[in-house]
Amino acid sequence: MLLVRNGLLVLVASVLLVAGGWTSWGSAQYAMGVSGREHGTLTVASCDDERCAGPFVPEGEGRRRARVSLVKAASPGVGERVTVALRPDGERAVRTGAAGALHAWVPFAGALLLAALVVAGGLRWRRTAWGMGLCGVALFVGAWVAL
Repeated sequence: MLLVRNGLLVLVASVLLVAGGWTSWGSAQYAMGVSGREHGTLTVASCDDERCAGPFVPEGEGRRRARVSLVKAASPGVGERVTVALRPDGERAVRTGAAGALHAWVPFAGALLLAALVVAGGLRWRRTAWGMGLCGVALFVGAWVAL
């Protein structure tokens, strides 16, 4: 019975980590420049509750766009310029550079913290849990400082 319980807890922690990594990779691949997407500068013109938007000027090849949106949490204030990469739809942007990459990995940081609770509470692997939790906190703090 103990083996089954430990196996299930390892499975739960693994699912949490895979889901967090998968969610983060959706934005991180653009923020870290892995895919060959259109890069440029977004000037923040307006913000609502969730997103900020403004005109996009590409670096090199590409076309200008009158309105591209960016997540408000990754956006500087209105009137500021920020480097971004466009998602395939061309309407939404992802912040690039260190700040954008750290912001993209925030869901994985949350998954690390949740998995650390499962590892510490269920499996009693306290050192592993502390390591996972501290890595998650480091990602959160790094994203907060960078933005």
